[in-house]
Order: sequence, then structure tokens, then C-alpha cells
Amino acid sequence: MNVEQSMCAASDPAAQWEQIEWSRCEQRVRRLQARIVKATQESRHNKVKALQWLLTHSFSGRAMAVKRVTHNKGKNTPGVDRAIWSTPASRYKAIDTLRRRGYQPQPLRRVYIPKANGKQRPLGIPTMKDRAMQALYLLGLLPVAETTADLNSYGFRPERSTADAIEQCFNVVGMRNSAQWVLEGDIRGCFDNISHAWMLNHIPTDKDVLRKWLKAGFMEDRKLFATEAGTPQGGIISPTLANLTSMDWSSFSSRPSAIRRLVGRGTIRRRTSYDMLMTSSSPEAPKNCWRMRSSHWSSASCSNGACGSHQRKPASRISRTASTSLGRTCGGMAGRS
Repeated sequence: MNVEQSMCAASDPAAQWEQIEWSRCEQRVRRLQARIVKATQESRHNKVKALQWLLTHSFSGRAMAVKRVTHNKGKNTPGVDRAIWSTPASRYKAIDTLRRRGYQPQPLRRVYIPKANGKQRPLGIPTMKDRAMQALYLLGLLPVAETTADLNSYGFRPERSTADAIEQCFNVVGMRNSAQWVLEGDIRGCFDNISHAWMLNHIPTDKDVLRKWLKAGFMEDRKLFATEAGTPQGGIISPTLANLTSMDWSSFSSRPSAIRRLVGRGTIRRRTSYDMLMTSSSPEAPKNCWRMRSSHWSSASCSNGACGSHQRKPASRISRTASTSLGRTCGGMAGRS
């Protein structure tokens, strides 16, 4: 008896939610995700699309998506419709609403949270249904993202932590014969300035659904504002979209000849989708590399930035020896001491 058939035994939605066999749902989702990984490794893109369609239309996938958004820290945070799924009955009924046909996301609810430097960080809060739809399509997108991900990327990645990034940084710059120069870059407004056109052309997911999410707009002070670039901070799928956008660093760094030509003796180490380290034998080569690979962010809202070059001294840890301004209109880099 499959999951759908077992639900017919009970008529009460609350009882049906309690009777869902979550271990079986998770097993079926993981089986489809494993098939997506295999198809991605074999470059069978049509097979990947077919498996993603099966996953996003399955009962198990929809149930797991609803469970995720109703059992995390933001489960009591509503969107513009002020609705939350707080009861078992509402959660079970929500499973059947996760349909691609006729789906139209609602605008995001704009809120602000304080940053460490005293400024305000804008967040876009989707409705519960939109969050569940993002969680559903993320089930099919994440296997592709993890299969093609940079080996030295650590931000917003499952089973990876800050300690892993620290260990890799030590392995790269802590040896006597390590590269002498380190460039630390930070993309200002990374989530807010990702090019919609680039994502729609390159993100391996349902293009129609993705376009609706990107163009949904946001509400602030009861006014509707359009979104022309970026993916909202607050969306479940946004970190993976940002990682995939910056994935081009991975394809570039996998070509040794390109590394030797532009960076010299060194490598690229990306800690998050918007924060990265590069090591090199010269101070200018990493900047040239950055200029070539930072074209996926729109220039509409980015300000000029600075990129800091640090020379590693053999007898001590990395110390800052130079800070050079890098005039840019897109994806500014901020040097840190």
C-alpha cells in the first residue's frame, strides 16, 4: 500500500496528517534525488528535468515540503496574507495546494533586521504556500547544485560548516611554501543584485515557476514594488540560487591553465556565495580574475568597492600590506583587515 492509498482510510485531515509515514516519504524523496545526482553526473539533462518533475508532483515531495516550512524557526512568521499553517488539518490541506497548474506567488512582505554594523538588512518574507513551493522545488534543485558545486565552497551547503572553511584556509595559507598573496572579496548586496536573466538562462529548474518567484515583487508600507534583480533574503531557495550563480567560479577554477595564466601559483577558495578568498603569487592577478568572473550580478544597485590584497609573511600569519581601490559598478569587493 503506497502513501496515497493509506491516506484514504481516514477522512479527517488532522488524522490524515498524523498518519503520514514520514520515513517512507523521506525514503522516496531521497531515492529520486539519488537518481537526479546520477543523471547530472552523466550529463543527461532531459532525464534530470523528468526526475525533477516526478519529485515536485509526488505526494511524498509535497508532504516533505509542507513539513519543512511548518517545523522550522519561521513557522509562525506569516507573509502578506498573514496566514500560517499551525494545525495538523491546515498542514494536510496545504499538501494538495502545492500544484504547478495555476500557481501564482504573492508579493513578499518586506521587513528589516539589524546588522552588526548598525545598518538594516532587508528581508523578503514569502507566504507559507510560496515557502512550501520553494521547499518543494528545492528538493529537485539541491541534488544538481551539490553535484556541480565547488569543492571549496562552504556557505549555505548541507553538511558543511565554518570549521571546514577554517581548516581549508589553514591548509592553503599556513604552509611555508604557500602562495604569498591573498585577496579577500565580498560582493555587496549579493542577493539583491543577481541578474534575473542569468538565473533564468542557467538555473536548472522549472523556468516558469522561477520567473514567477523572481518577478513577484514586494510589499512595503502597503505599497507594491517591482523586483527587477536579485533573489530575496528570506526565501528558502535563495541561498541555493546564489550558490548556483557563483558556481561559475568552480568551472573556472577547474581549468588549471586558466589558473596559472590569471592567478599564477594559487587557487580560489570560496567560503560563501558572496565571500571568497583567492591566493596568488602576485597582488594583481586575483583582481584581474575577479573582474572576469563577476558578471552575473546586475549593475543597477551595486556601488563601487575596494578589494584588499594581503601578503603572507613566512614567519607569521597573514598581515595586511596593501589595500588597493578597485572601481566597479557591479559586485563591489570589500577588503577586511
